[in-house]
Amino acid sequence: MLKPLKLLVFLPLTVLISCGSPTADSDEQTVDSTQTTSLVVDDVHSYSNVNEVNSTHLHLNLSVDFEQRILNGSVVHSINNTAGTNKMIFDIRDVEISKVTLDDGTETTFEIGEADDLLGAALTVDISPETKEVEIFFATTPESEALQWLNPQQTAGKKHPYLFTQGQAVLTRTWIPCQDTPGNRITYSADIQVPTDLLAVMSADNPTEKNEEGKYHFEMENPIPCYLIALAVGDLEFASLGERTGVYSEPSEIEKCKNEFTDVEAMVEAAEGLYGDYKWGRYDIIVLPPSFPFGGMENPKLTFATPTILAGDKSLVSLIAHELAHSWSGNLVTNATWDDFWLNEGFTVYFENRIMEEIYGKERADMLLSIEYQELEHENEDILNGEFPEDTHLKLDLENRNPDDGMTAIAYVKGAMFLKTLEATVGREKFDDFLNQYFGDHEFQTLTTEVFIAYLDENLLEPEGVDFNVDEWIYGEGIPDNCVKVESDRFLKVEEKSIKVPIVENAAELGINKDEWTTQEWMHFIRHIPAEVGADKLEMLDKEFGFSDCGNSEIMAEWYVLSIERGYDKINPHMEDFLVNVGRRKFLEPIYTELAKSEEGLALGREIYAKARPNYHAISFNTIDEILGWDS
Repeated sequence: MLKPLKLLVFLPLTVLISCGSPTADSDEQTVDSTQTTSLVVDDVHSYSNVNEVNSTHLHLNLSVDFEQRILNGSVVHSINNTAGTNKMIFDIRDVEISKVTLDDGTETTFEIGEADDLLGAALTVDISPETKEVEIFFATTPESEALQWLNPQQTAGKKHPYLFTQGQAVLTRTWIPCQDTPGNRITYSADIQVPTDLLAVMSADNPTEKNEEGKYHFEMENPIPCYLIALAVGDLEFASLGERTGVYSEPSEIEKCKNEFTDVEAMVEAAEGLYGDYKWGRYDIIVLPPSFPFGGMENPKLTFATPTILAGDKSLVSLIAHELAHSWSGNLVTNATWDDFWLNEGFTVYFENRIMEEIYGKERADMLLSIEYQELEHENEDILNGEFPEDTHLKLDLENRNPDDGMTAIAYVKGAMFLKTLEATVGREKFDDFLNQYFGDHEFQTLTTEVFIAYLDENLLEPEGVDFNVDEWIYGEGIPDNCVKVESDRFLKVEEKSIKVPIVENAAELGINKDEWTTQEWMHFIRHIPAEVGADKLEMLDKEFGFSDCGNSEIMAEWYVLSIERGYDKINPHMEDFLVNVGRRKFLEPIYTELAKSEEGLALGREIYAKARPNYHAISFNTIDEILGWDS
């Protein structure tokens, strides 16, 4: 694989100023990107030369063509040429460049480097030391992996096409020529032309209704990394959830979304009570079609969410708490490189759990974290026994690898447990004071792990006289012995039911009140069914509790994996329906992995996948292709 240029990223340490937005609440703040100092780090996943010349603002002027499945138009980069260089390097992949112009519209020369399958190519543009703007005219291609084009049959309404983007980690370059590194923060604006019967929304200030022309203008006045630029276009309706919160979805799903998200405004208030003011004005959610590859994506102002969280009982809304928490950890304070990914996700899982505790109580928060810790233990063991045991470090080394390889429970849950253990060591009050100061001191900045460690030492550990094994957590393999334990009394009672499964003749004998258990209790029950339980007893449980088609995606996914392992094949029609209609990688990966462990299962998996793959985003099908040995 072609190795990208070693990139020295100048990370802006920004100065906050107050600024009102015409459509935002008064507490929204924007940053003066001209007042900066710099911190130099390596980013091995970008060709761009931001250490010499960097984008400070980009403006998109695009039309959306559903027939050809392309975006066509231009991007204008306002630039800061600190080094007075004659070359500016952008990242591109699977986009076609027609021309490049400078300030006054004069065409300039450019060169496209050798293409790499993962990182694309370097677009090197000739500029002068005095250049202020670079405009790149381009069109995407059907191969642009950030773009998911859906035909009407793949939507809830079945009448209109749909488009959404997913840029993290290095896919923004597949729909916008940009300096695609999290180490450079930019503001952006956009003018988007769409069919008149559709609505466009972005990670910016958004309209709430369609207009007759199909033309929409967007502004994001706070500096963000490029991976957080996002676009969705579809037959969308908006519903208010509170003074500064709302939800977009297809019209047929809007009432279901409103009912599921009634607590979102309270979540924002709880988050502010923990770690300071919400800096982004509005917090809205868009519930996307099922092919969305993640649970959620923390695009600022507009969380992109999977419909698999619509359980009907608010049992899966911790996902919204997670994406909301990213408004502080990830969006406000961002990992400098993908090797520092835990700084985004570890903080967010910790913060998410604190929000859930504030809204729903400690018992539910403990069950949620306990479930996640079980997943950490499992994935930690798999990674330690795999090709890259060093991937159990919090600080990663992903050079010459896909940054998605670092999106594991290590970054998310080991990172959160590191913070949870710090909290237990110094006390919650002091730790909350530290986190408030951390978010305040680094808002709209980008950090490396090493900068965080120095800040932690200076502002918490040394003042409190605490000796903590930071290096073991950050640079060591596995889970340190001093990791705090999270226990749930309710889970102990669930396990008492699980261990009885082999000895009962009828599932009713277990004495489970189906209406009283939470999603997490059902997951814990399924995970602790003894190894000797075979297909006959699973059929007994399925008849009583209806796991195979219960409508709760978390429970169904757990059940399918267990059933494949134990040879209970009566799940197959339900599992096929699930795999064809759900594109969330979190669920797909373990199910297909379990299927691939036997010849018969692999054959079934490939048969289902042939039907399902066209519905998946590239982020999902790239993973499943590898699991099934699929040759597309």
